Amino acid sequence: MSTQNAASLVWTGAQERPDAVALREGERSWTFAQLREGVRGAAAELARRGVRPGDRVLVVVPTSAEFVLTYHALLALGATAVTVNPLCTPRELEHFVRDAGCTYALGWHEGVEAVMRTAADNDIPLWVLEPGAVPAEGPAIDPAAVGVDDAAVLLYTSGTTGTPKGAVLTHGNLLSCGAALAEALDLTAEDRMGTALPLFHVFGQAAVMFTTWTAGGSLSLLRPFEPRALLRMAADQRLTGVAGVPTMWNAMLHADTDVTAEDLADLRLACSGGAALPLEVAKAFRDRFGAMVLDGYGLSETTGAATFNRADHTRKEMSVGRALPGCALAVLDDDRRPLPPGETGEVAISGPVVMREYWGRPEATDEVRSGEWFLTGDIGRMDEDGDLWIVDRKKDLVIRGGYNVYPREVEEVLYGHPGIREATVIGVPDERLGEELAAVISPQDGTTLDPAELRAWLEERLAAYKVPRIYQLVEELPKGATGKILKRDIDRTDIARSGQRPSRASTPTA
Repeated sequence: MSTQNAASLVWTGAQERPDAVALREGERSWTFAQLREGVRGAAAELARRGVRPGDRVLVVVPTSAEFVLTYHALLALGATAVTVNPLCTPRELEHFVRDAGCTYALGWHEGVEAVMRTAADNDIPLWVLEPGAVPAEGPAIDPAAVGVDDAAVLLYTSGTTGTPKGAVLTHGNLLSCGAALAEALDLTAEDRMGTALPLFHVFGQAAVMFTTWTAGGSLSLLRPFEPRALLRMAADQRLTGVAGVPTMWNAMLHADTDVTAEDLADLRLACSGGAALPLEVAKAFRDRFGAMVLDGYGLSETTGAATFNRADHTRKEMSVGRALPGCALAVLDDDRRPLPPGETGEVAISGPVVMREYWGRPEATDEVRSGEWFLTGDIGRMDEDGDLWIVDRKKDLVIRGGYNVYPREVEEVLYGHPGIREATVIGVPDERLGEELAAVISPQDGTTLDPAELRAWLEERLAAYKVPRIYQLVEELPKGATGKILKRDIDRTDIARSGQRPSRASTPTA
C-alpha cells in the first residue's frame, strides 16, 4: 500500500479499526472495513469505465457517501479529482473541463442536466451517481503508488483575477492538512465529527474529512444544512466535534430546537472557518449549548489550513489563532520583508499545506510565491504570541454565507448583457449571511432594465450563490482620474437599505 497516497487513511483505518464506524450519512453507515471495500468497488468501476492514473475527473456531486467513495477511489487510482459546486452552470463547468483537461465526469441524479450537457458537448463519459450506485466491494487492490507532490485534487478559485484557476493540491498537502489539524485539535480515534459543509470545498473535504480520518475517528454527514437537523444529529450521535461556517453557527445559535447543552455534553470541538466568527456569537453559543466555537484560517491554496484557535490558548477577539504544527506565518511589507508584531501587511504562509501550483499558470504561481512564502493577498497583523488577525480580505472578495464570490467574474457576465453600460459588484452588510451581493448598474442610453429580468438572466449563467440579490440602477458609477470605477466610493450601507431585491426566478436543484 502506498502510504503517500491520501486514500491510504481509509486502508489504515480498515487495518487498525476494521469494525469501528468510519462514515454516517442519514440512516446509512460504514465501518472502516466496509468503507475500504466500497472505495475498492468504486475504483474498480471507475477503472472499468476507463479512468486511468493521471486522469483529471470532474466531480459534480453534493455531500454524500457516494462523493466520499468515488473521491477516494479516484485518489486510490492515482487520478485527480476536480471537485466543483453542483450548482455550477454549463458555462462554468465548460471552463473547468477545458482548463483541467478532464477526460471523465461524475454527476448526481438530482440536478444532473448541467453536467450532462457539459459532458456531451465535450464528448467525455459521464457516470451519474445516486444512493447505492457504487458497488459495495471490489477486488483487493491497494492505493496506487504516488509521490507526495503528485496531484490529488484540483480546486478552482478565482483569486484576484476573476478567472477561475485550479489550485493543485497534492497527496502530501492533504495528508499534511489532516495531520496538522488532528494534532492541533487533539483528535483521537474516539472522536465523532459531524458537518453539513459541502465536500467539494476545501473546508469540508480537507480540513474536516482528512483530519477526522487521520485520527481514526468517525465522520457524520448532513445535507442540506438545516440548523435544527445538525443540532439533532450532534445530540443523537453524541458527536464530539461539529464543523461549519459562521452563518451555520449563527443559525444554530438562534434555532428553535429542544436540543440542550445537556444533550450536547459530548461536544468538545465546535470548529468554524470560511470567515471570521464574531466572539459574541461564540460566547452566546457556549452559553446556550455549552461548547465554545473556535475558528481558524486557511485558503484553498493552503489546503484549508494555516491557523487555528486552540482550547488551551486564550481566545482573542477576532483572532484566527496561531500557526498550525508544521506551518509558519509572516506579515510582509510591500517589499516582502517580515514586519514586527503589531504591524499590518500581507499575510504569508509556508509549510507542507501550501499548494504545488496553479494548474497550467506558471506566471500566476510565481505571483503568489516569495521564497518559502505563499502570498495570500490578505491583509493582517500578528501579536507577539503569534496570534493572527485578518484585517482585510483579498481585494473585492465577498464571502457570502461562507462561499467565496469574486465580483469580477460576475461583472464579466453582466457586461455581456446588451442593456448594461457599466456594472460593478460589491458586498454589502447582511445580518444573516455576513455579506450579500449587490450589483450597481448603469444602463445603456435609452434602455430600461428590470432587476427581476436581470436576476433571471444571471441565474442562467452563474451558480446560484454568485447571483446578486440586490440591484441598484444609477446614471453613472463613481470613477477616479484614470476612469477606473471606485468601489470604495459606493455607500454599501445605503445600497443594502435601498437597493431592489427581486425574487428568484427558479429554484436551485442542488
